[in-house]
This record gives sequence, C-alpha cells and structure tokens, in this order.
Amino acid sequence: MIDSADVKNVLVLFPKDWDKLNFSRAEFRDRYRFFYEGFELFTFPQNLRLLDFDVLGCGDMLAAKYRRIGLQGIVSNNEQFGALAASLLAARLGLPGLNPRIVITAQHKYYARRALEASLARLLPRFCVFPYSVKSEAEIGLPFPFFIKPVKATYSVLARRVDSFAELRSHLSFGPLEKFVIKRLVKPFNDAMRAMTEFRVDAHHLIGESLLTGWQVSVEGLIHNVATHVLGVVDAVMYPGTEVFMRWDYPSHLPPPWRATALQAADQVVTELGYDHGFFNVEFKIDLEAGKIKLIELNPRMASQFSDLYEKVEGLNLHEIAVQLSCGEAPRLDPGCGKYRSAASFVFRKFDGTPLERPPTVDKLAWLARFDPDAHLMLYLKRGRSLAREMKWLGSHRYAVLNMGAASEEELREKHRIIKRVLELETGPGDVD
Repeated sequence: MIDSADVKNVLVLFPKDWDKLNFSRAEFRDRYRFFYEGFELFTFPQNLRLLDFDVLGCGDMLAAKYRRIGLQGIVSNNEQFGALAASLLAARLGLPGLNPRIVITAQHKYYARRALEASLARLLPRFCVFPYSVKSEAEIGLPFPFFIKPVKATYSVLARRVDSFAELRSHLSFGPLEKFVIKRLVKPFNDAMRAMTEFRVDAHHLIGESLLTGWQVSVEGLIHNVATHVLGVVDAVMYPGTEVFMRWDYPSHLPPPWRATALQAADQVVTELGYDHGFFNVEFKIDLEAGKIKLIELNPRMASQFSDLYEKVEGLNLHEIAVQLSCGEAPRLDPGCGKYRSAASFVFRKFDGTPLERPPTVDKLAWLARFDPDAHLMLYLKRGRSLAREMKWLGSHRYAVLNMGAASEEELREKHRIIKRVLELETGPGDVD
C-alpha cells in the first residue's frame, strides 16, 4: 500500500475530456492527487467565465491558493489558455515548466516563423501578416490564392483557403457578438504578450501563407533534461475536398526516410525556438513529389487526443509521461508492445449545418462498451448559436471523436463501419462504408 505522503499533488489547468479520462485511472490515483482549475470554452454556462478571464490575475490567485496546498507539478494540454497559464504558474511556484516567453512565441504563428526564418527558412512557406480589419489588398504581402489563419487560434477556427480579396473580406465579416467573442478569446494572450515580450503584432491579426499540398503529419515529442525525444508520427487524413480532419492514423504510413525527415525537422524547430521542457506537437505538410517538407504549426503542449493511440500501439501513455515531467520525474520513454498494431482517431462531422439527428442512446453506448471495451467515444453535440458559429468559422461542425485500435488496418476500418451503422453516426463527404 502506498503511503499518502508519497502521493504527489498535481494541478491540471483547463482539463480536456481526454485528460479526465486518463487521470481517472486507478494507476494514477495511487500515485497522484489531481486538482482541476479552468473552464470549458464551448460549454454553457462555463464559457461565461470568458467574460472576465484574466490570465495574469488568475495566475496570482492560483499561486496563492496552491502555495498553501503544496504542488509537485502542473499539467495542461489546452491550447487556448492552458499551456500559457501553466507555464506562468509553474514559473511563479518554482516548478518544472516551459519558459512562458517560449510558449508565447510558439503560439504566435507570425513570431514563431520570424524566429525560424534565419536558420530554417526551407521549412517555411511564404507568409505575411495583416489585421482582421484589413481594408485593401495593398496591406497583404501575398498573391491570391493563399491560406489564412489567426496568429493565435485553436481548433482551426477561421482557418481556410481564400481565392480573392472579396472572399477574404466576406470571411472576416463578423456580427457584434462574434467580434466580442473573438476579442475576449485573444485578450488573455495579448495581455501576457504585452507583459512579457516586446512583440507588437497582437492576436487581432491573421497570417497568410502560400498554399501547401501533400501529406499532413503530426510529430509528438518532448524535452527532458535538455535532451529532445521525438516519439512518433501521426498521419492526418482530411475529408475529401476540405481542410478539416476526418481521422488521425498511427503509426504513420509515410515512407521511412520521410518519417525520419519529419522527426529531424521537429527536433530542429523546437531547438531553434529554445524549447527547454515538456511536450511539443509539430505539424508538417510533406510534398513527396517535390521533395519538400513545410511547417504548419508548433503547439507547446501534448496532443491529448493522441495519447490513447500511442498507448494502444506502443504501450506508452503520454499522459503519464506528462505528469512525470511536471513533477521533475524521469519518464519512461522506451516504446514497449501495445495491444494493437494500428490505431486511429476518427472525427465525425456534419457539413449541412444541422445537429446530429439521433445521438447515441444509453443502450447503444452500452453496446459499444461491450463491442470494443478499449474504444473511446467523445460526444460534442451542439445546437443553436454554438453550432451556427462553428459552421461559419469552420464550414462544418464536429460532433464526435472515436478512438480505436485493431490488429490490422482492415480490422480497424471494419470496426469503424460497424460502429457507425449501429450508433447511426452520420458522416461527411468521402467518409463512406
């Protein structure tokens, strides 16, 4: 029996559903006591806290609270507020954490590229930056068509291809409520950026990039004791004709030399940015015919949705590693032998602007638990304004994610087909049985 004095206190900031799923497991409860702070950005009424959220003031309050309790580690896999808040709080409490300035630089898509262009220009597409209020093509440094995204965003919000200035202006036409939400979403980042850096281009800007084609991948890795450890490559598969994710496959199907290239490029990116602690997630687009690899973005946190995939195939639980890093422990990084040879995270979307007609019932969810006890289904059901906003900002809405493993890709696809049919999960273009 473990002495309670050996159980470490760990704060989880802005926990995601995948975090709560993992940290509720018995093997974690025996070694760590988890505390949770933060709010759910897309769930009413929790999202009302966005109205007065102050990341710097929140850090002061949490520092006072958890000095009394006593913490050994701080974890966050949340891109919008959590990664930055965790780095700020860890610095105040003297706990292991990534330098807040590096988090700000990595999350600011414009300044991240500026930091990389001197030595890693080959990895960067052509890019420019301009404000949401752009009035003329003269303010833009790229010819149409190109791809746009906010300099600080999450879940690919407002990211899309634009073919003309008129299309760009239409895309950036917001009602009063949308303008208010956007300003509140980026205010915490802007406040921290002004307090801790000399950056002048704030998060009320977008970045434009030359169009990229090819194979999209995500590289997961971490820094421990100054050493970089790249863990693997996950393939991103899009709904045909769109730039939205249909599924993520692990392990990657990239040819081995290109997998090695992606791992090396991720190492070079985080090294150049001065990354000194914790998880990173780097996304690339690889054009096999042209022989080029280009950076999409760097996220200074773990992709929590993928933790389950690595555990299924490699026997590595990324959540466990993240907690160990947060507490200054040496993590176990040697891949073992997982239960499955293939794993995937399937993303269910609707493109017609209507909610899911028949959400899975309790009985059908019980059937899923019997059919595949290792499958994890997350539901994100939306209606009304939240659904309309996601449709406008993304062109579709995500209503479920299903993570599964199998002995082969063929078995994985067959399980996916059966679950779709039994649970009556509607699918988007190109996702057919």
